[in-house]
Amino acid sequence: MSSESTKPSSSPVKRRVLILTAVAAEREAVLRGLAGDPRFDVLEAGVGPASAAARTAFALATAAYGCVVSAGIGGGFAGRAEIGSLAVADAIVAADLGAETPDGFASVDALGFGSASAPVDAALAERLAAALRAAGLPAASGPVVTVSTVTGSAASAAAVAARVPGAIAEAMEGFGVATAAAMRGVPCLELRAISNAVGPRNRAAWRIPEALRALEAASATLKEVL
Repeated sequence: MSSESTKPSSSPVKRRVLILTAVAAEREAVLRGLAGDPRFDVLEAGVGPASAAARTAFALATAAYGCVVSAGIGGGFAGRAEIGSLAVADAIVAADLGAETPDGFASVDALGFGSASAPVDAALAERLAAALRAAGLPAASGPVVTVSTVTGSAASAAAVAARVPGAIAEAMEGFGVATAAAMRGVPCLELRAISNAVGPRNRAAWRIPEALRALEAASATLKEVL
C-alpha cells in the first residue's frame, strides 16, 4: 500500500493552526504546551475517524487555517515507537478500510474503491520530527495507522503491521482529520505520544499520564515549527 504526500511546503510564517484531539485530556495537554499562543485553535473532535472528519470539516468551513494537526496519544508498534516517545506520521493510512475476502483482508486500494492513504505534508513532518529530537524528545517518523477498533491481540497487531509495512503507531482519528484537510487543500500533520504497545490489551501496562506529558512537551515544540 503506497503512501501519499503533498508537495513540500515553503517555510511557514505566522500561519494559523487548527489542532484536533479526540478527548479533553489530550486537548488540555496540548493547550498547556502551547502556553496561550493565539495562533493555535485546539478543538476536541471526538473518538474515531468519522467524528474527527466531521469536526475538522466544520472548523475548516468556518475559518481559514494554514495547517491542521491531528494530535493525541496512541499505541506504538514494538521496536518502532516505545512508550513515552513521540510518533510523527510521514503517511496516514486507514488500516481497516477495506473488505474481508477468502484470501484475507483487501484494502480499498486493492478493491478499486479509492485510497486508504491520506496526504501528509512531508516537509512539515520532517521538520517537526527533527525539532522534537533537537529538543531532546524521542521521536520516530513513519506511517501512523488509523483504525476504528483498537488492536487488542498479537495476531491483530501482526496483521496491521503486515498491511502497512513500517507502521510506527496506531490511533483512531488521523485519517479522518487528514481527509477533511485534503478536501480544503490545507497541509496536515499527525502527532502521537505513545501510551501503550500495540497488541494484547493490558490496561495495567498503559502509561497515559506519561504520554500526556510527552504530548505537552511536543506541543511546545509545535510553536517553533509552525
